[in-house]
Amino acid sequence: MHSYDVVIAGSGLGGLVCGAILSKNGYRVLVLEKNKQLGGCLQTFSRDKTIFDSGVHYVGGLEKGQNLYQVFQYLGIMDKLKLKRLDMDCFDRIAFRDDPKEYKMAQGYEGFIQNLLQDFPEEEKALREYCDMLKHICAKFPLYNLRLGDFGEKESVLGMDAAAYIDGLSSNKKLTAVLAANSSLYAGVRGKTPMYVHALVLNSYIESSWKCLNGGSQIGKWLARVILDNNGTLLKHKEVKRIVAQGHEVQFVETADGGRYSGKYYISNIHPANTLDMLESDVIRQAYRSRIKTLENGNGCLMVNAVLKPGFFPHMNYNFYYHDVDDVWSGHDYDENAWPLNYSMFITPDPKDQRFANSLSILAYMNIRELEPWKDTFNTVSRESPRGAEYEAFKTAKAEKLIDLVEQRFPVLRQCIQSYSVATPLSFRDYIGTADGSMYGVMKDCNDPLRTFISARTKLNNLFLTGQNLNLHGILGVTMTALLTCGELLDMEKLLHEINEA
Repeated sequence: MHSYDVVIAGSGLGGLVCGAILSKNGYRVLVLEKNKQLGGCLQTFSRDKTIFDSGVHYVGGLEKGQNLYQVFQYLGIMDKLKLKRLDMDCFDRIAFRDDPKEYKMAQGYEGFIQNLLQDFPEEEKALREYCDMLKHICAKFPLYNLRLGDFGEKESVLGMDAAAYIDGLSSNKKLTAVLAANSSLYAGVRGKTPMYVHALVLNSYIESSWKCLNGGSQIGKWLARVILDNNGTLLKHKEVKRIVAQGHEVQFVETADGGRYSGKYYISNIHPANTLDMLESDVIRQAYRSRIKTLENGNGCLMVNAVLKPGFFPHMNYNFYYHDVDDVWSGHDYDENAWPLNYSMFITPDPKDQRFANSLSILAYMNIRELEPWKDTFNTVSRESPRGAEYEAFKTAKAEKLIDLVEQRFPVLRQCIQSYSVATPLSFRDYIGTADGSMYGVMKDCNDPLRTFISARTKLNNLFLTGQNLNLHGILGVTMTALLTCGELLDMEKLLHEINEA
């Protein structure tokens, strides 16, 4: 049995940030990862010598002094990241069927307002009210602002319905559609997604929007380096299968190969439902187990990753969101024959000539029910087991339909594509570990907000949770959640002080 101070199951961003912070504060940390690559959604992969991100397409909050910048600066990785800022006057460009106009979201609140006023000159009141509301909501989340505070602060805004609030801003349906058009960033659902999720995500991109050059895996790589430099250990190909407790304490975790690892504390960066499946303990009540098990996850997606011929497709230094339906919230609820209803597209510049793009990723919602025939298959790089010819044909047919829709705006796209590969919710399920291949894990619900908040603490004294399912997903959300988890073992006031001073 190997013994450590803290054993972390899963090396997604949450596990790595916890490992980096705790090892920097003197804890002997072990991180166990089932895949051959660290990083969860930070993983990158290569096709035709071109690097693709599996999850991280752009990051907010990285300008000097902003929240994510401060945490990365504290950990000593900020100056090592290779970043490119998206266009100041347009980080997201929005387009709709039957409307030749494209709408631009700018960085900086005043720029954001002025830009949209060009298209909606009558709507200054609505735009200012919208921006003030984003700032008002964000101010109520203490950790997001790197300060101490209590849960009571945010209670007043947890029940706001994002779609209802945005729809109520103006009678101009096009404006309200534009403001909600990038809701696939958090798999938004009308009548369910809380406004705070929209606000925390959008605010970080309006503050500053960045792309990781050469992929988001660099964030994982540098966090892993921090852990190693502070005498921590990272082990790959170690899938945690059992978490064994006695009374109120976890005794050890066991991996698929029979290895046992013990620590004073344990942090699971695995989806809470999967964590509970592994946990052998009679202290966790059945009611808690069923609450976590019945929480709904957000939608999955189909992702087409295309390698482009050099010098063919001009680089666009922004992201592109397109809607083929009137209701921008409805893309997840589709009939198979009418799919896809919308997509988002992320474009990567060619490192040799940034005037052109060398690759792009196109995402469209996909429900895992479409993949029923292959639900019992499993395929990753470390455990290769192809899903068969029918699955490949299914993926190709879907990809071609998606490219057809993209070609309505970019008519020459097919001629620019050298090759493409396709990922489905099954790819996400096998690599990231959500049972239904969801992109962002547990879906928050404005109708019963407390039910969808998951505490970092468990009923076991030395088992904690972290990751995108607790509070908020995305690089920023997961990093803030990791701070919350570390606050269970460290003096939070001192930690936040050091982060702010960094």
